[in-house]
Amino acid sequence: MNKGIQSAKEILTKTNFLERILDQKKYIHEEFQDFGLRLAAKLEDLQHKSLYINLAKNLPRSLIEQSCEFALDYPKRNARAKIFMWKLHELCQVKNLKFPGGRRKESKTGINKLKRNNKNRQISLKI
Repeated sequence: MNKGIQSAKEILTKTNFLERILDQKKYIHEEFQDFGLRLAAKLEDLQHKSLYINLAKNLPRSLIEQSCEFALDYPKRNARAKIFMWKLHELCQVKNLKFPGGRRKESKTGINKLKRNNKNRQISLKI
């Protein structure tokens, strides 16, 4: 049963290593997309890949790298993404840059509240 030692070539061909690497980069066309994905992997927050791609596109690279280094030095692994965003927000405030993805406009939330109130009124009238 024990085959012994396998060569590296056998292992790589068995797992289709090259195909997996080429498939992963299938939809990456720009440099900022690659940087955003690498940033998400460093911070171990692959659920929010699009956020990091958006940040890489819209903010200066130096600010992102400074906040990433700060977050990677943080001892708790599960809070690195939060620390990264906090530090990036602080650096943007110091440089007077608009932080992308801020709060929604008040007019949109006001419309949503009106819609919710109208639905509640209609339901209450039917009962």
